[in-house]
Amino acid sequence: MTRAHHPFWPARVPHAISPPATALPDNLAVNARRFPDRAALIFLGHTTTYAELAAQVARLSAWLHQRGIRKGERVLVDLQNCPQLVIAHYALMSLGAVVVPVNPMNKAAELRHLLDDSGAVLAITSVELCAEWLAAGIAAPQLLVTRLSEVLPGGRAPEDASLPAGWADWLNADLPLPAGASPWAEALACTAPAPTVDVGADDLALLPYTSGTTGHPKGCMHRHRSLQHNVFAGALWSNACHEDVVLGVVPMFHITGLVVVLHGTLALGAALVLMPRWQREFAAQLIQAHRVTRWTNIPTMVIDLLASPEVDRFDLSSLVSIGGGGAAMPQAIAEQLQRRWGLRYIEGYGLTETAAPSHSNPHDAPKQQCLGVPYPSCDARVIDPDRLQELPVGEPGEIIVHGPMVFDGYWGRPEATEAAFIEFEGKRFFRTGDIGRVDADGYFFMTDRLKRMINASGFKVWPSEVENLMHAHPGIAEACIIAAPDAYRGETVKAVVVRRAGHEGLTEAQLRDWCRARMAAYKVPTVVEFVDRLPKSGAGKVMWRALQEREKARG
Repeated sequence: MTRAHHPFWPARVPHAISPPATALPDNLAVNARRFPDRAALIFLGHTTTYAELAAQVARLSAWLHQRGIRKGERVLVDLQNCPQLVIAHYALMSLGAVVVPVNPMNKAAELRHLLDDSGAVLAITSVELCAEWLAAGIAAPQLLVTRLSEVLPGGRAPEDASLPAGWADWLNADLPLPAGASPWAEALACTAPAPTVDVGADDLALLPYTSGTTGHPKGCMHRHRSLQHNVFAGALWSNACHEDVVLGVVPMFHITGLVVVLHGTLALGAALVLMPRWQREFAAQLIQAHRVTRWTNIPTMVIDLLASPEVDRFDLSSLVSIGGGGAAMPQAIAEQLQRRWGLRYIEGYGLTETAAPSHSNPHDAPKQQCLGVPYPSCDARVIDPDRLQELPVGEPGEIIVHGPMVFDGYWGRPEATEAAFIEFEGKRFFRTGDIGRVDADGYFFMTDRLKRMINASGFKVWPSEVENLMHAHPGIAEACIIAAPDAYRGETVKAVVVRRAGHEGLTEAQLRDWCRARMAAYKVPTVVEFVDRLPKSGAGKVMWRALQEREKARG
């Protein structure tokens, strides 16, 4: 069936693909034979080849098997972007175990929920995070503990100007391992042969937990087939190959970092440059030093990069592809990116439940502030969330998604799984909970989350629209729009704003006057709060719900 977006479809890219019958570890095994001496990982100046990575995976796999880890068991991986995270993923999956990725910013109560809900039998983490795990109630013998710097020559990070200020102290911190915990070095010294386990596309591979806005986070069940689909579809979509060099700074506990960056890069045989934390000048330094060709990110990273006082000396000329999702890229920022380096920011859209992308902009026909078109093999529609009927072009409704990238359901939550899917035209569609519209060309645009809408005297205000407009103000670094209670209007528009350096004198009245000239009166913030920073998740997304909940608590 021909869809409206097909005339804009990338040339030579199929509309649908069949996921491989193999599991994710097979991708690494193949490339270790194809490209044994090619760089697989580059971490703070140290390179690990594909042959070396495969050997380390085999040793950890053997150790885990000796510890009793078996097919189907869940293991928590709580690490920053580093080689140990990569090794752990492939070692666990080669045993048929299920990886439960964990945000290193999580505290004890959050870790306890993940531990209890997943039924995990082991946690792989770094030494500075152990205190939270112990406070969560895990027994020390259930911990496999590393120091991030131990994979570097001499086991220490360089204490010179090659790293951002403070990084060497953090990476080299001499903290003791909990008594009874297993050290990483011991596991990697295992000499037993790696076991042979039959792992295929239909086996459970990943159990990432969604952000909990009400109640506790839920685990999303992804089999190898859903992840493999987006790994291989992504390579076709972006025309990527083994000669690429990819910057890995999107957190790899997040679905985009896991699927697009980690597994997507290593399935190609390309090189992955790992950053354990975001730091704008260091990111620019790595792009230039390693001639990075592809950078998947979130818009807040680009906004921060462009705000650097050193931006004029950044050399991003090696980049051929830059893009991401998680939030709309402000048009003013996208235009700066193109003016400075000739780069068009390619926006995409997806959820934990869809193994990252379900939509992306065609590289040769992108639209700004747009989710893109449905990905290969994906059928997406916009429906009335109440009547469950498809809506015409331009009318906002709930985005629903069907395709091989969609998860099986929520771990141990049959009721939540049932509520998340609907039968539509004889197929099982996932309800994203996001409100969007489709234009005449078949491109999808986000309006907002299903319940993120401000009703001011009957006028509907969509926060993302106001945020995008405000980002064009030269004095605004970041802005988040929330609802504030109003005795007359019920709700009114409030802007929480971070001033850009050099614009500290920007006032609430000046900002409202600027907005009034650029948007409908009912959209103009009636309240402005200036802050030093906006709260962000571990994946770098602005936590608008936290700001909204704080505002409600204030009454």
